[in-house]
Amino acid sequence: MNRPSLYLIMMYVVVVSAAVLAFSCNAADQQPEDVKKWLEQRENHKKITKLHFYFHELRERTSTLVAQANSSATSPTFFGVTYVMDDPLTAGPEFTSEPVGRAQGLYASASKEEAGLVCVFNFVFTNDKYNGSSLSIFGYNPTLRQSRELVVVGGTGVFRMARGVAVLSFVYFDVAGGNATVEYNVIVEHY
Repeated sequence: MNRPSLYLIMMYVVVVSAAVLAFSCNAADQQPEDVKKWLEQRENHKKITKLHFYFHELRERTSTLVAQANSSATSPTFFGVTYVMDDPLTAGPEFTSEPVGRAQGLYASASKEEAGLVCVFNFVFTNDKYNGSSLSIFGYNPTLRQSRELVVVGGTGVFRMARGVAVLSFVYFDVAGGNATVEYNVIVEHY
């Protein structure tokens, strides 16, 4: 075989091998074995990340009533109402601020004694730094208190295996309309 042909064959093998390797690394990084390997490489390499953003609840535009008890309408705390939501998260308090993600999940009025919600949702980030990553939030939210805490119980992407706390407080709250802007300060520990 002459030298130019051998050279072309070797270049072809290198290019194809590189392409296959690049594809397999991206496609396989979420397989159980790869996640285990990823975690083993990060032992004792925890990071702390602080996030600050605003959550916008616009009743009937970003959330929808999906269930309620027969007695919910007469309950002073609307006990039993359940909503699903897909609320925008922004960098600033204005609804038109730079979008950073979405809050997707559900909440239900779970107290007969005070206005309070059980919240189960994900912050799904769409901004450059955390695009595609998420944080899973769970907890009881006594809505009429100025400052509350929810628990960060997990995460994906950059926030894989996250745990932490989200401290929230109202910037704006329209009780009658069900509209609100809520400031979130989140601190998470992750790998």
